[in-house]
Amino acid sequence: MPVSTHSSREVAVRVSDRGQPPVRDGPVPERVISVLFGTGIEEWRRGWRRTAGTSPDREAIISASDRTRGAATTTQVVPDRQLAYTVLGAPIDIEQILDAVADHLGDARGLELAVIIDDIEPLLAERGRDVVVELVEGVRAQLDGCAGSVVIGCSFTERTAPSVASLFDPVDDVDRIDHSVAAVLERLRQDDPTTFGYVRRHWADARTGIERCERNYPQAKQVHAALSESETTPRTLGAALSGLVTLGVLDTWSETVGPTRYDLTAYRPGRLWAVGATLTLGGDDGALAD
Repeated sequence: MPVSTHSSREVAVRVSDRGQPPVRDGPVPERVISVLFGTGIEEWRRGWRRTAGTSPDREAIISASDRTRGAATTTQVVPDRQLAYTVLGAPIDIEQILDAVADHLGDARGLELAVIIDDIEPLLAERGRDVVVELVEGVRAQLDGCAGSVVIGCSFTERTAPSVASLFDPVDDVDRIDHSVAAVLERLRQDDPTTFGYVRRHWADARTGIERCERNYPQAKQVHAALSESETTPRTLGAALSGLVTLGVLDTWSETVGPTRYDLTAYRPGRLWAVGATLTLGGDDGALAD
């Protein structure tokens, strides 16, 4: 089951396959609790002015990246810089992180703030998706009583792409994506706008059909037969599947004559997830959504 991000408060997932997910884009909140898995404290602090042009009025940092095995958890307060930071000793469990978030919430109950997670990819790679679900749901629960938002960064890598695809919905959960597939989509839009249009309209049905189809090398009509309800026809779905081949999401099976058969053993669910998120958000300049 994907992480639930539907509630009265905002939960935004921001993804990049180039490193450093853009979690600090946009207006800088007055109060921030930053949870770091992929960034050191000093690097994170310097990054505020580089990426956002200014720093929060008050920030609490929980570092799960600057770890010393066996060391005790320590918290330091720097009053003149309106800064507090907690360094967690290893090994770290999610309860430690959630307890630190609760401690730093302290006097922020009822105030507007943001919890920013710099990059869940190291946690996802090391501990798996269930631990990430526990973290995200736990942070959401900690924000009861606060006018708070959660921004989750995620580097998109080959090792964790399938887990990311299973955790977050590309339509409902992602509000920023910086992925190299955008350039491939733009080339398809320019070189074959008709096929691009079919991919844009039918990528979600194509994903459902691919994942429900029990054949390894089906024709488009057999993928279509796996759909219970769809606005597509075998022809339009086949056009979308053809576009997904061009985009590197799956392949065709060459050992056949007649109608094209698609090689679902080469299916890359993470890449299709990135295609869907990029199309939904329209790329960096919105062109892909036109």
